[in-house]
Amino acid sequence: MRLFRYLLTASLLASTVAFTQDAPSTNQQNTTANPPSTANAQSTPSAPSAKSSVELKPAPQQPGTPPPKRTDYSKPVSHFPWIITPYMPRHVPEAVTVNTPRIDQVMQNGKIMLSMDDAIALALENNLDLAIARYNLDIAGTDILLAKAGSATRGVASGLVQGTPGGGVGGLGSGAPGAGAGGTTTGTGGAGAGASGLVQSTAGTGSSISSFDPVLTGTFQTEHAKTPLSNTVTTGIPSLQQNTTTADFAYTQGFKFGEDLTVGFNNSRQATNSLFTSLQPSITSNFRATIRQHLLQGIGLLPNTRFIRIANNNRRITDEGFKLQVITTVSQIQNIYWDLVNAYQQVKVAERSLALANRTLSDNRKQVEIGTLAPIEIVRAESEASTANQSLIVAQTQLQLQELLIKNAVTRNSREPQIAAAEVIPTDTMQLRTDDETSANLEQMINDAINERPDMVQTRIDLTNRDITKKSARNALLPTTDLFAFYGGSGLSGNPTSTSVCGSPLAPPPPNCIAADTSFGNAFGQSLHNDNPDYGIGVQLSIPLRNRAAQANQVRSELEYRQAQLRMLQLQNQVGIEVRNAQFAVEQNRARVVAADKGRTLAEQSLSAEQKKYALGASTNFNVLQAQRDLTQAEVTFVAATTDYEKSRVELDRVTAKTLARLNIVIDDAVSGEVHKAPSVPNVGPAGPATNNPQMNPPAQNAPQSPEATPAPAPQQPETK
Repeated sequence: MRLFRYLLTASLLASTVAFTQDAPSTNQQNTTANPPSTANAQSTPSAPSAKSSVELKPAPQQPGTPPPKRTDYSKPVSHFPWIITPYMPRHVPEAVTVNTPRIDQVMQNGKIMLSMDDAIALALENNLDLAIARYNLDIAGTDILLAKAGSATRGVASGLVQGTPGGGVGGLGSGAPGAGAGGTTTGTGGAGAGASGLVQSTAGTGSSISSFDPVLTGTFQTEHAKTPLSNTVTTGIPSLQQNTTTADFAYTQGFKFGEDLTVGFNNSRQATNSLFTSLQPSITSNFRATIRQHLLQGIGLLPNTRFIRIANNNRRITDEGFKLQVITTVSQIQNIYWDLVNAYQQVKVAERSLALANRTLSDNRKQVEIGTLAPIEIVRAESEASTANQSLIVAQTQLQLQELLIKNAVTRNSREPQIAAAEVIPTDTMQLRTDDETSANLEQMINDAINERPDMVQTRIDLTNRDITKKSARNALLPTTDLFAFYGGSGLSGNPTSTSVCGSPLAPPPPNCIAADTSFGNAFGQSLHNDNPDYGIGVQLSIPLRNRAAQANQVRSELEYRQAQLRMLQLQNQVGIEVRNAQFAVEQNRARVVAADKGRTLAEQSLSAEQKKYALGASTNFNVLQAQRDLTQAEVTFVAATTDYEKSRVELDRVTAKTLARLNIVIDDAVSGEVHKAPSVPNVGPAGPATNNPQMNPPAQNAPQSPEATPAPAPQQPETK
């Protein structure tokens, strides 16, 4: 009954803890299922973008959606204050699916006034690629906890999550190459079998490892047995009845130097109806402690802690993988933003082209009416206006697509009505940079990229893991030779019968008679007091005569290590090519911008000259229309050249691992999902007439509208009279 009460109390405690752990999960599910509406949230105008390091307070969380607190899953829960806590499931907070309030700070009059700095800050908080990759950090922590228990690791993620469309990284809707769901892969360092041409099937190969977590086992049993006997001489009865109760316990634990400890404690109580039994009931108690030490295979720290070392290295690989994810995502956001600026300026160019074509058409009609121009010129001007109208429609739909891509990239849920209906106005524009490093030390840039790029750091750590596996595979070639020693004791007690109690006529002479007052305490004391010792020492040897499996694993691990060494050299060469190519692209696109600016200036002056000559009768309407087309094409070329230049700058920062430092991004902000320090993109100017960059401002007669103005719908082509 006492045992039953203990079990009942433990079950009630377990139910109570389970209920308290499930309660937050239920509340979180309700919160996620019914996110607070942001439609009525008060919009806060965003301040002008500052280009210096500004300490910002994190954006306040929406009511009901507190940010989940980060938990170190590499550490186990404690037995205190509740001893059953390690046996209960740990609560993992629900994923946050609503946007951070920072999006409300850039909303003005139903429009998203977005600077480059704001776009990056919003992406660090809301981008789903980063949100998915952020879970890999905690998954790697569970691998460390698993390895500390003496178990094999499951592998971590080192691939990129590329589910954000646009930006030139993977293309529209492409996923992470060589990765499974969520960008995760199996194997040490995230390199599964055959990934990138590498084989990693021997990861963690070596001798078996005992559990470092102590294991306590217990057996409680009560048995009643009745056995008919053909011989009554030994028992004095025709049918033997026995009531037996056993309580056995065992404690086992492995240690990091190759030791195993086993402690067994066995107890039994037996009552029988035998007439010749000396003790009724008979109580026995014994224990044995055995320690085993590996002498050849499995001896030392390296083979027994290899999974812990690999798991810690894998955590570093995951940290570098998340850093690479941040660099890739931020680069993608910059590309999407410059595509948005490009599309926005293309609309402005198309609007100016259509307005100029309509004005030419109106002038031609007036001249046809007064008889100074042939009617065919009206048809030619109408064709030009129709072509300009088509170009405007294409530019406007392309702008709508870029608005959709940027909203998807910087929010968790771009389908919220307020966000879906909002237009995105870029408040920054493109500029030629003065620090584009076209004359920098190329070899120094390559060396820095090899040393600092996260993918190269991952490769070096993965090579360290392979070296650990190689050494443990060598140790596994040795025979299994164990030295063991044990010590134990046993005791016997019980209530003596008349045939064995001292002083009875039937009792044997001393010292074979049994004392009168005996109990379980006597039996337990005898086993511990060395009254009946049991000890010994020995060696156990196991030698596989051909040892072919261990040979195959050892050679395979060596081959995989050599293969990985060549792969690292190949990656270093590839990094050198990428850095050179990125630097060449910056130089080429910079020259394109300068040439396109000169061409635009020439087209403007040529159009002005043709218009003046046409007014004096020294030119034709065809020449004027041709000059208009040349100006439109020159402006389109200039916008495309500046966009390619900015993208080449983004790519150079990415391949040299300078993105985070140049943009003033703190990696801890990306890990927490709360931006405390504002990103600051250098050499980015404000858009609109306020900019002081003459290369990005068209002449006064073709000046674009301010960024606050929304591109007007394409005017319909006038009907021909």
